[in-house]
Amino acid sequence: MNNIKETVLEVVYSILPITIVITILQFTLIYLPAETFLQFLIGVIMVGIGLILFLLGVNIGLLPVGEMIGSALSKTKKLGLIIFFGFLLGLVVTIAEPDVRVLSTQVDTVSGGAIPKSILILSVALGVGIFVAISMVRIVFNINIVYILAIGYGLIFLLAAFTPSTFVPISFDSGGVTTGPLTVPFIMALGVGVATVIRGKTASSDGFGLVALASIGPILSVLVLGVIYG
Repeated sequence: MNNIKETVLEVVYSILPITIVITILQFTLIYLPAETFLQFLIGVIMVGIGLILFLLGVNIGLLPVGEMIGSALSKTKKLGLIIFFGFLLGLVVTIAEPDVRVLSTQVDTVSGGAIPKSILILSVALGVGIFVAISMVRIVFNINIVYILAIGYGLIFLLAAFTPSTFVPISFDSGGVTTGPLTVPFIMALGVGVATVIRGKTASSDGFGLVALASIGPILSVLVLGVIYG
């Protein structure tokens, strides 16, 4: 019951500021049509209810399951299995990420269909999957995350020089949308589960950093897509 109350308050505190700001603007500067403003208020209510249900689902289901999967994979002591399922879970959870679908729709509209939604979603998901797999290797072999980040961003800047300029902002936005409400809790829980089993509770912090690494993958994959389409 406390969990429900905390979640409701968290959502209210999140959406209340923007609701107040837009309401003030409505009656001072912008004066939207009454119908449009009413639609906004209805949308706020629907978003609030949806976020409450979503966050409850994340806390009840996604976080525990992600951590248990990470623990179970680590107990097999099979590196290939850990890497494969890290890639697979990163792939499928990104395909399900709402933010990725919003971005793909916007890009498809702006580009006039030049960049198909399905291709963009798949490339972003593949990028996340590959770097979640790399993150599993990092946790197992205790590789310093700074090295992977340096190499990853070095490749990004190198590819950006050969990619059409229109793809560069899309690629960085692709990296941002993967840090959405579905992908982040699941892959973080997965990493913590793997790290906890491999090196114990004191090293479970090694499970963090997956989001930073996972956001590199989509940037690289979309830049590669730009090189191909360009």
